[in-house]
Amino acid sequence: MSNKLKLGIPKGSLEKSTIDLFRKAGWNISVSSRNYFPSIDDPDLECSLVRAQEMSRYIESGVLDLGLTGIDWILENNSDVELISDLIYSKVSTRKAQWVLAVPEDSDIHSLEQCEGKTISTELVNFTENYFRERNINVQVEFSWGATEAKVVEGLVDAIVEVTETGSTIKAHGLRIIHTLLETNTKLAAHRNSLKDPWKKDKIHQIAMLLRGALNAHRLVGIKMNVPEKKLSDIISLLPSLNAPTVSQLYNAEWFSVESVIDEKTVREIIPKLIMSGADGIIEYPLNKVVNRSDLVL
Repeated sequence: MSNKLKLGIPKGSLEKSTIDLFRKAGWNISVSSRNYFPSIDDPDLECSLVRAQEMSRYIESGVLDLGLTGIDWILENNSDVELISDLIYSKVSTRKAQWVLAVPEDSDIHSLEQCEGKTISTELVNFTENYFRERNINVQVEFSWGATEAKVVEGLVDAIVEVTETGSTIKAHGLRIIHTLLETNTKLAAHRNSLKDPWKKDKIHQIAMLLRGALNAHRLVGIKMNVPEKKLSDIISLLPSLNAPTVSQLYNAEWFSVESVIDEKTVREIIPKLIMSGADGIIEYPLNKVVNRSDLVL
């Protein structure tokens, strides 16, 4: 195998957030509106823009060595790929999304069983058919090309299976969620044969570890300050931290440098308290990555 790793970037709603995640992990990806092959500042990588719905097929076939796609589409395509790491992120939040069964607010359907003989519209056809078949519920599942909520609102189908993170869009269309079929999140998936190549395996694990580190740093900041020795215990007691704060004595002075990592939302509350308690010269700085030993993929 050649020393070039072919990486799939999901095109569409996750495209920008994926590129932002790679930037924080240490890779700059540049996308042209007329090109499906973004440039990346790593000579060992080649990028392709691929729809998340199709990503696992390209990985399974070996066209791509590695790619990011949802577990929902891996299951939908029944793809045989190696799952390397969970990457819970999106353009909206860092929590998992759900594929839910929804009906009009005034529908008589209140359970899965009451879908017997009904028509359901969804983009996740194979998974939905299998889900109902395993429960011995006969339904007609139709593929939706988009605007899925409108189909049930207009009475074209009885129910829909649609993905949501907060449920707000579904509720805004006057729909009611009655069941969650699948909780999904983005996976870093690899072609099985690529992991048999030592160089590609190491590169894949490097990418996985640094992407996890970038996600760990989400909404965290570093904070650093000078503290007089007599106030040191008081200041440390105020600081939440991933681990114990780092404390080092300043040269030829009765002052210490104290450094910690804290939640971004905590900063606005804690800085005034630190100043009032004797800290001085407080510096807040952004974090791109927080890498733990648990992020190491073996």
